[in-house]
Amino acid sequence: MKKIVFIIMTALFCATQLQAQSWRHSNSSNYRDDRHHASNNIYYGLRLGFGLASVNSDDEYLDAPGSRTGLNIGAVVGYQLSTYSPVYLESGLYYTEKGGKNTNNGSKLKYNLNYLKLPVVVKYAIDIYNGINLIPYAGGYLACGVGGKIKNYRDRESMSAFSHDYFKRFDGGLTLGFGASFDVFYADMSYDFGLANICHDDFGSSRNNAFYLNIGVNF
Repeated sequence: MKKIVFIIMTALFCATQLQAQSWRHSNSSNYRDDRHHASNNIYYGLRLGFGLASVNSDDEYLDAPGSRTGLNIGAVVGYQLSTYSPVYLESGLYYTEKGGKNTNNGSKLKYNLNYLKLPVVVKYAIDIYNGINLIPYAGGYLACGVGGKIKNYRDRESMSAFSHDYFKRFDGGLTLGFGASFDVFYADMSYDFGLANICHDDFGSSRNNAFYLNIGVNF
């Protein structure tokens, strides 16, 4: 995991340096015009951040209301929907760590649920001043579990989280967020509202929820 973070940080740094050089040679001072109103109306971005996640379930053993902190890294691509308005459709691919914590019958349990996530959101860039943009957005996401463990610290046991006794791999829901950009730099906060039932019990309900903080670059 440390190697993944190092690679992403290096990529962010290199992209920032390249874009900063390009920016210094640009005749335009408006970020939105330079970045989003390009001839092909497409931008690309890298993101790095963390999330605070939990699992809400009516199953006492699967319920994990305690927040778990996890990594959130990805790459995005956005397309301007109209040349006459700053509205963009953005998607990408993220590796994100969800889950939660709980104490059940004296056992401390930690749920690690790791996903590849495909978000699709619509963004609206509001040019505030001299290239500073505020960017509210909304949309949804689909995700597939790629690994996960349930750790029982009292019994020192570790079980696969994505098994018939615990959670399904498929997840999906709604995303609401708010971002800001200046020059090549970007930051945002967002919340995933899980709508898919991720437990195998047809009569039960388990759903992911997560709050994210991210930084990144657009180019």
